[in-house]
Amino acid sequence: MQFRQFYLGCLSHASYYIGSGGEAAVIDPQRDVQQYLDEAASHGHRIKYIIETHSHADFVSGHVELATKTGAEIVYGQRANTQFPTHKVKDGDELSVGNVKLKFLETPGHTPEGITIIAKEQGSPLKVFTGDTLFIGDVGRPDLVGSVGFTAAQMGEMLYDSLHEKILKLPDDTEVYPAHGAGSLCGKSLSKETWSTLGEQRKFNYALQPMTKEEFVKIVAADQPEVPMYFPKSAAKNLEGSAALAEIAKPREMATDDVIGFDGVVMDVRTVAEYGASHVPNSINIGLGGQFASWAGTLIPIGTPLAIVAQTQEQVDEAVMRLARVGHETVGGYILIGNYQGETKQIEQVPVEEVASLTETEKFIQFVDVRRTGEYNAGHAVRTHNIPLDKLADRVGEIDPKTQAFVICQGGYRSSIASGILENAGFKKVYNVTGGTAAWIAADLPTESSASTCPATK
Repeated sequence: MQFRQFYLGCLSHASYYIGSGGEAAVIDPQRDVQQYLDEAASHGHRIKYIIETHSHADFVSGHVELATKTGAEIVYGQRANTQFPTHKVKDGDELSVGNVKLKFLETPGHTPEGITIIAKEQGSPLKVFTGDTLFIGDVGRPDLVGSVGFTAAQMGEMLYDSLHEKILKLPDDTEVYPAHGAGSLCGKSLSKETWSTLGEQRKFNYALQPMTKEEFVKIVAADQPEVPMYFPKSAAKNLEGSAALAEIAKPREMATDDVIGFDGVVMDVRTVAEYGASHVPNSINIGLGGQFASWAGTLIPIGTPLAIVAQTQEQVDEAVMRLARVGHETVGGYILIGNYQGETKQIEQVPVEEVASLTETEKFIQFVDVRRTGEYNAGHAVRTHNIPLDKLADRVGEIDPKTQAFVICQGGYRSSIASGILENAGFKKVYNVTGGTAAWIAADLPTESSASTCPATK
């Protein structure tokens, strides 16, 4: 068996390639499909099947384009309501890729149509591709858009049954390959590890510990992050079939006046430090170095006209590709910062020690933590007010625009995005706290948790 995992850190997404005997299957492909074509060509394989474990909500799949280019069949679970030719599989069905047998299990819970794939090759441990049913350290959330028609509790019950009646009956040495890792919003406690064994998950995955179905439903549903607004559109697009990337209009190079007068969102994709030092007025910083696509999809409605500010042409091309992965296909133009000749603005980058001193001596400062509520509750700098980044635009009225505002997150990436949002909302004195809460804790500065308002020193 030729086997490869393709891991996309920007979306915490894993896709897979299985090849044997001149044939291949691709599982949960990214929108940019050339890498799978290259992999097949390098082994002399014909891609026979493109398998979707479920209708993904967090990214746009390249299944239709890949099928068009290869003649492969697109495979979904039998409950999937697809609008293109699909090979529907049910529980117990098998397909072959060379000498590898692929057995399908219907495993609803994250979505109704979810399937799990068992890859069997003589003499090797089983490989199980669990999609968003079972993650490393977690399980799929039961409350997403793919579950329309069912309550979160009903989906949670299905998930429990799928795990206990199907997946957990496999041997301990079964290798587990999920569709996502840490950072994905399809669960709440995903590991940074991208694969494991079923035996390890029995030991360490909180959701697989002995408990009743009722206890499972309660614990899995609790404290899930907010569903990003682009998820429903991505899920719908995946069932309709997305256009090939080559069909998306290419952005034009813009002049300074075009950028200043742009009717849409101007997105600066450079680093936090570069944006802070000098940026186009009324732009926001979503840097390519973080979870760029996920935050772009979360904060900006799909269909919004976009303009890119970048350091290089390569950054522009990368941004356009990564935006398309979450359904943003409306990048109308771009400008390289070296060609911009208009007014610029700055956001001062302030170290944690300076902010800590100000919290002790200055009465009129605002200290805003834009991490998710669960992160904040686990431990945060003293005197902070929590407004999660995805809620900031709607809750900006909780902050006084006339008073200096310091913004902190975990490492400085999200706080830079937030600083731009506040600046564009009319705040005159906005500061980004460099290094974030991680640096604050490392410096042994006063912290507190949701359980206590007393300063701690961890």
